[in-house]
Amino acid sequence: MNEPLEIARALAKTAFGAIIKYREVAQKCQQDFQEKVCKIFLRQVQKFLNLFSLQPLSPKSPAHDKKLMSLIAKNLFIGTAGWSYPDWNHLVYPNRRPKNFAELTFISQLFNVVEINSTYYHPQSTGASREWLKQVAANPRFRFTAKLWQKFSLEKVRDGDTGYSQSDIEIAKRGMRPLLETGRLGALLVQFPQSFHFNESNRDRVARLFEAFQEYPLVVEIRHDSWNQPAALRLLNQRSVGFANIDQPQIGHALGFTEIVSGRTAYFRFHGRNHEQWLNKDAGVDQRYDYLYSARELDGFVGAIRKALRRTEATFVVFNNHPRGQAVVNALQLQFELAGVKVNVPEKLLLAHPELAPVRLGDNPRQAELF
Repeated sequence: MNEPLEIARALAKTAFGAIIKYREVAQKCQQDFQEKVCKIFLRQVQKFLNLFSLQPLSPKSPAHDKKLMSLIAKNLFIGTAGWSYPDWNHLVYPNRRPKNFAELTFISQLFNVVEINSTYYHPQSTGASREWLKQVAANPRFRFTAKLWQKFSLEKVRDGDTGYSQSDIEIAKRGMRPLLETGRLGALLVQFPQSFHFNESNRDRVARLFEAFQEYPLVVEIRHDSWNQPAALRLLNQRSVGFANIDQPQIGHALGFTEIVSGRTAYFRFHGRNHEQWLNKDAGVDQRYDYLYSARELDGFVGAIRKALRRTEATFVVFNNHPRGQAVVNALQLQFELAGVKVNVPEKLLLAHPELAPVRLGDNPRQAELF
């Protein structure tokens, strides 16, 4: 009898049974929630699952690379695209909100960055920026990234025309200036659609835009694969503009996942892989971005992010698969994978996603100090 093998099989069987039971009770708690009972159950199962989530570090583990771990602690920022979604209520955010509760403050206790979506649809107000700065004040490492107003990138223009005025530039800058001046603005993301191909006219258009916002930490997101060529990358490096490496459904000439580093900032955006809905004209935003990355899929990005950390001053990783808090789930998983950070995972989110058990702080935890 191979005793070690038999012991391993018995442990595996026990762990598997516990996980199955965990899921069953989690579903029951969601359907007929009894807070006290569920909390007791969570504590007991958490202790058991933690036994199987501890893995000894090998000499070749990245955790033994002191330089890399120092870069992670200083220069890695992981978070979500946006933070205010109706379906995050009672899942990501608590059922009972205390007085003066702010969703952004809550998110800043889980992550060190959030991408501002609203600036894409309309210029940011200085008042909103100042209020958001107050809400994240308790986390000195917290950064914002923001999408540039779509007027600069989405509107179709004639050759030689920009489609925007000097007044438009100043309006867009004014609202984000408080974030820039306080050192809280990690990147200004210029986002172009997949229909935006690489050609001489579009190259010039991008160059003019880079010139107009040269004092901002620019990153450009291009979704068409024609931009993945030396001429385009030279333009970015000449202007010290970052390149957004995106993961998106591979349809037609969609740009695949890249590991490009340009300028002083590395940027990674994860849109999900919902092929069926991605280009469906009848699908809503929630349908297009409805996707949960598996642990194996997330592992596939770790190497690229580590390489980027060694070559830049800051590396931002943003999950855009927001429906039902899936961006939060994947961001927490990758944050734990890369930096070993444990946080107070929202209980309803943990019930829905027991795979977050290793990420959760233990009983009666103090709030995590991120990185």
